[in-house]
Amino acid sequence: MTATSGKLIKGSTGDWEVVIGLEVHAQVTSNAKLFSGASTAFGGEPNSHVSLVDAAMPGMLPVINEQCVKQAVRTGLGLNAQINLRSVFDRKNYFYADSPQGYQISQYKSPIVGEGEVTVELEGGRTATIGIERLHLEQDAGKLLHDQSPTMSFVDFNRCGVALMEIVSKPDIRDAEQAKAYVTKVRSILRYLGTCDGDMEKGNLRADVNVSVRKVGGPLGTRCEIKNMNSINFIGQAIEYEARRQIEIIEEGGAIDQETRLFDPNKGETRSMRSKEEAHDYRYFPDPDLLPLEFTDAYVAEIKAGLPELPDQKKARFIAEFSLSPYDAGVLVAERESADFFETVLGGLSNKARDGKVAANWVINELFGRLNKESVAIGASPVSAAQLGGIVGLIGEGKISGKIAKDLFEIVWQEGGDPRAIVEARGMKQVTDLSAIEKVVDEIIAANPDKVAQAREKPQALGWFVGQVMKSSGGKANPQAVNDLLKSKLGI
Repeated sequence: MTATSGKLIKGSTGDWEVVIGLEVHAQVTSNAKLFSGASTAFGGEPNSHVSLVDAAMPGMLPVINEQCVKQAVRTGLGLNAQINLRSVFDRKNYFYADSPQGYQISQYKSPIVGEGEVTVELEGGRTATIGIERLHLEQDAGKLLHDQSPTMSFVDFNRCGVALMEIVSKPDIRDAEQAKAYVTKVRSILRYLGTCDGDMEKGNLRADVNVSVRKVGGPLGTRCEIKNMNSINFIGQAIEYEARRQIEIIEEGGAIDQETRLFDPNKGETRSMRSKEEAHDYRYFPDPDLLPLEFTDAYVAEIKAGLPELPDQKKARFIAEFSLSPYDAGVLVAERESADFFETVLGGLSNKARDGKVAANWVINELFGRLNKESVAIGASPVSAAQLGGIVGLIGEGKISGKIAKDLFEIVWQEGGDPRAIVEARGMKQVTDLSAIEKVVDEIIAANPDKVAQAREKPQALGWFVGQVMKSSGGKANPQAVNDLLKSKLGI
């Protein structure tokens, strides 16, 4: 696969290309851990969700959680990846306080999911296709706490043994923008599938970022890995800093050490953590306590049949059915909650094809704009999808004008209630009776002979008259009826 070209970085010796690969660690949505029945709930008292298996007590054997396996297969299918009908669990050996076993049960040579790809949208309507190398299942480690005592570190094993999917990209990413778009898209797919909640603040989705630099078209450089990134913006900042750091070292005659680094968001820089381990350092070998996973084609087909409509499919449908722009459709499908909200708005409309574009404008511009301004999540919106559908429906039926609709939206936002009942109770209906409008039109024409002459010479100037009539009627006049009446009166 040929990587999409990215933004080059200018150095003192010419242009440099960044080569990026990402390892996304996604916590599997499951009530129990990968090899034990202990709870995966977040926020419990330290060491309250730990089984004897998680604590590596003597004689305790792992038992695979089928739900986690299904979630990995679902994710692989959502990433357009090959599902391997036979996969093997391995022991990845390392000794650290957060790993009571002294090894991690992971997958090495035979992962559950093979090659796939993700297409991401970039600025200016550009796209990039990023290859997926593999997805494998593994245990998460515990958590070390260094701020509880001045002389000791504490360890919380609640997270130990929780199932992770490690999604490894190919080194196809060429700049920070592509990297951020890739993580955003993978996160969106996982959330649509329901295989990971994508909560980066809780560490349920995090990424290791591998960065190297080279002269354009040259051989690959030595890479450094930036560990445990749990913010998409920080991923972009870390890549920008690390690429420039490596370029400066090389241009000054130095060499890049292959190492693991951490990103300090306060200083906006990476710093060395330890030398980078290679696969042989972990002494992988097949786990003797776990049989290989073996699937049938029918098992995979059954899981595939239960997949939901994913972001790219939904976006294509919204464009085709409702004549939405790719940008608007992309905004609506970015999060499953947003797409579901939009479709619920459409559910109450009599003509979905006709009103879809109007509904999209109201969801994106009015609702999302207000939610962002007030820092409110869509799940806590004061205006429900059914209420917004009622407002859009009233516009489509010609019952209210756009101006009245905005007033109605504000009332519903502040007070709640049924939009139709509010319109009836407060006399907000649009006036379509020409006789009621005609007097206002005649008065405005008589008072503005110069504007009349302009309109007859340039019909587009008619908009000024429509605006005046709407203003005089408090926004209740039907704009189309006003427009038709003015054309008749002015002989246009």
